[in-house]
Amino acid sequence: MKIVKKLCLFLVAGCFAAQLTAGELVVNSNAADPAPKEAFDLLVERFEKAHPDVTVKLNTYDHEAYKTALRNWLVTEPPDVVLWFAGNRMKQFVDRDLFEDVTDMWTKNNLASAMPAVADSLTLNGKKWGVPYAYYNWGVYYRKDIFDRYGLSEPKTWEEFLNVCETLKKNGVTPITIGTKFLWTAAGWFDYLNMRVNGYDFHIELMDGKIPYTDDRVAEVFKYWAQLVEPGYFLKDHATYTWQEAQPFMYRGEAAMYLIGNFITPNFPEDVASKMDFFQFPRIKPGLAMGEDAPTETIHIPAKAKNKADARKFLLFITRPDIQSEMNKILLNLPPHKDARPADDRFLKKAQVMLASSKTAQFYDRDTDPEMAKEGMKGFQEFMVNPSRVNRILRRLEAKRKRVFK
Repeated sequence: MKIVKKLCLFLVAGCFAAQLTAGELVVNSNAADPAPKEAFDLLVERFEKAHPDVTVKLNTYDHEAYKTALRNWLVTEPPDVVLWFAGNRMKQFVDRDLFEDVTDMWTKNNLASAMPAVADSLTLNGKKWGVPYAYYNWGVYYRKDIFDRYGLSEPKTWEEFLNVCETLKKNGVTPITIGTKFLWTAAGWFDYLNMRVNGYDFHIELMDGKIPYTDDRVAEVFKYWAQLVEPGYFLKDHATYTWQEAQPFMYRGEAAMYLIGNFITPNFPEDVASKMDFFQFPRIKPGLAMGEDAPTETIHIPAKAKNKADARKFLLFITRPDIQSEMNKILLNLPPHKDARPADDRFLKKAQVMLASSKTAQFYDRDTDPEMAKEGMKGFQEFMVNPSRVNRILRRLEAKRKRVFK
């Protein structure tokens, strides 16, 4: 009899413990910078209020460490929800059956018609593998007070851009700040130069491995790039700085321009913000469509997640227009939902007009295979440090392309 009672108590205790943990939702985030962290803290607060039976455990990690750790989590003991990216970054995990198919969620809630601008970026093999919460433009952010000082205006053509750079350099101002310690910033320059020299369609075919890196048209991209590297228009010793560490040069007035995503705008110091503006990357060849990088930020459910029911609630919650409006007012990004309201922000208003008439890419390391991206970005940084190695770099990239895209 005592054994039976103990067994009953054990079962009751086990059921009670299961009830205590069943409503915990583990979310791993790479939103470590102040504005993204604030946005996700708000999201969790709103979600828990709407779903009082669910407790969210939000784990926030450094950007670069997260990229490596995520690969390990997904194949071992993953959380219930992860932040990630659309495009090829998503594809690498879909191909390995590590992300949950959420097509039914999209269909049931008409999400494709609600978020038409980014729906395709979450689609692979005719299925949906996550949901978006923000997307953003890239552009050349610059100190308009410095431009005014030297009688400069926003350049529309490559020749005008080179003139701006030369004028700034002659007056002791570094034309372009950049930090390539984390390699992806250099890839932004390759994306834009390739889209402006060869066009959007060519760029996407190159990302898909269909064009050799030794193609003369790719070599031409580096000839234009060299027109900035060889005269010393980029920040000196940029390979020693992260993208964050390169910002103060612009804020102090020592540098004038930065090709970067709109995620930089929350970092503008109060005394500098009113002096900042941005312009579309200049046209190089007439007649080509103005392709733009407009990466989409996404969240996903790992295939091995334990609490998929609450994870689906969380993903659906972040697609609400009111939630996307609130989050993106903090992020200063564009909300994907067509009924959401962007922040009343001059940068976003300018970006919306720009993106409305442009073909959009995700970004070099999101559009191509991860292994190709890794080698490509190493090559781009190397070129910016030593442009004389361009032929060697392109041969190396082509060898990698052949191995990756068999």
